[in-house]
Amino acid sequence: MEEGSLRCDVNTSLSPRDSGVWGTRTETKNVNSLRSVQRAVRFEIERQAAVLDAGGRVIQETRHFHEDTGTTTSGRSKEEAQDYRYFPEPDLVPVAPSREWVEQIRAELPELPAARWTRLQAEWSLSEADMTALRNAGALDLVAETIAAGASPSDARKWWVGELARRANEAGTDLAGLSIKPAEVARVAELVVQGALNDQLARQVLDRVLAGQGTPDEVVAARGLAVVSDEGALTAAVDQAIAANPDVAAKIRDGKVAAAGVLVGAVMRATGRQADGTRVRELILDRLS
Repeated sequence: MEEGSLRCDVNTSLSPRDSGVWGTRTETKNVNSLRSVQRAVRFEIERQAAVLDAGGRVIQETRHFHEDTGTTTSGRSKEEAQDYRYFPEPDLVPVAPSREWVEQIRAELPELPAARWTRLQAEWSLSEADMTALRNAGALDLVAETIAAGASPSDARKWWVGELARRANEAGTDLAGLSIKPAEVARVAELVVQGALNDQLARQVLDRVLAGQGTPDEVVAARGLAVVSDEGALTAAVDQAIAANPDVAAKIRDGKVAAAGVLVGAVMRATGRQADGTRVRELILDRLS
């Protein structure tokens, strides 16, 4: 294929309509283009149909395709298995395992990949596209371990396939090569759910865990990365933002609620982006209502 060339064998056989039983096949050898495959199949269909309609028998054989005429001609008969050079391997002895042994081995087999895929997709309520993304990213086992450590399927998928896949790509490694454990990812997700971190702070925590600065809880404590949850401090920051942006505050009072984004941004900057943006917006609208 790297040369832009094609060589394939075209097997053709006919079946009486609605019979479900295929007839004898022929094998047209070394067809060298998709167009020639189409022509060879068309010719063989017509040729075999004519033989069968006339009460004849299609011979199992190899055939040669002729580019100039679009026809096939007989090559070599392959009516028997030995014509395909099938013969026993002399160094392999016949094996006839007992039914009990087969069933014992079957019972000891681990869950097969296809069955596991189907089970996890149902348990996690993910789409086929989401599951494919997990497999392509090499994240299926990591997500499973993260969920086992307490994260929700959506959160586990979000952090591994989103943030951590990007960091792995930047580092030129795969996800398993990152210096972070599924349990640590689950803990970051839990802190976000609890409201102790927002997504932006969670990304900073992940970066510091990857840098070897400790567990998520150690990083949060050492760096002071927890969300500012003190209502008094948030209210003071909101009042300061309102006072510094009187024109924006006036628009909000006039009903232009979308302008609140400007004040939310000001408060987030003032708090080192450690405030809960949703709560900040609520406070702004409450103060200006």
